[in-house]
Amino acid sequence: MDPVSIDRRQTLAALAAAPWLGTAASVHAAGATMQAWPLNAPKRTGIHDVAPAPDGGVWFSAQRSGHLGWFDPKSGKVELIALGSGSSPHGVIQGPDKAAWLTDSGQNAMVRVGWPERQVRVFKLPEGTPYTNLNTCAFGADGDCWFTGQAGVIGKVNVKTGEVMVKDAPRGRGPYGICATPSGDVWYCSLAASFIAQIDLKTGESRIVEPPTKGQGARRVWSDSHGRIWVSEWNSGQVSMHDPRARIAGGLWKAWKLPGDGPRTYAVYVDDKDMVWLSDFGANAVVRFDPQRETFDSWKHPRESANVRQILGRPGEVWLPESGTEHIAVMRTA
Repeated sequence: MDPVSIDRRQTLAALAAAPWLGTAASVHAAGATMQAWPLNAPKRTGIHDVAPAPDGGVWFSAQRSGHLGWFDPKSGKVELIALGSGSSPHGVIQGPDKAAWLTDSGQNAMVRVGWPERQVRVFKLPEGTPYTNLNTCAFGADGDCWFTGQAGVIGKVNVKTGEVMVKDAPRGRGPYGICATPSGDVWYCSLAASFIAQIDLKTGESRIVEPPTKGQGARRVWSDSHGRIWVSEWNSGQVSMHDPRARIAGGLWKAWKLPGDGPRTYAVYVDDKDMVWLSDFGANAVVRFDPQRETFDSWKHPRESANVRQILGRPGEVWLPESGTEHIAVMRTA
């Protein structure tokens, strides 16, 4: 399928630099500080996911306004790049080509925004594909962009040809978070069906792995440097870890309950030091888990209902999009 190009001159909205330095806060634990900024945009963006950009800025998916956002932590500047008519992007990551790749549920399409030229290319799902509620994406060892759709699909964009493939996911609706391991294996999870699965990159088929906690609501997944898969469990309030390399039937599983009363674990991200970061809607907090010590640290957001739905970062920085407050925050680690 040929990608559709959108003229940058018709889609780029650059906003003036903000005059403030942001709101900084040190809370609850040594080794990290939180800083946050309100998004200086002319309208509510509906910030959802974030991804570090190659120029030191941070991309975000503006789900409500239909843009790829770019935020400059040094100046506070926000730039919005329109993605197309009806756009409502959910996930955003940086691809191997240094471009921003987005899952756009509004357009039922994958979108690539070249950087720094900001050229928008829309990869429509095959003709006749019903609404899939596209969620997140990741690049596998095959060099292609794999994605999930909550309506019950997984698929990929063949980067060389532009062809888009879609397959029905096992057990129907629910595919949500997706990630790639350092070796290029691709794993995803199903929120509605409460499982994780590895994708066969040649056939697109799924190999389901059952977590030990039934009905836990696996929402997001992320790999550490060893290829272990970390899972945020929305229903159970746990973080769990699956090690597919373990020499026991089905691999190794471990799980830990987040601290406090009524945790609701949404996002998960593993940083460059293999620390596991999570968002807890129940405590309105960002949580760090140390796998070696099996201990938690917690930082409460200074704004109510921050609603951090995804976390991503780069060495020394863990970025948090506050979809409930129209702020973007960062944890700076020692």
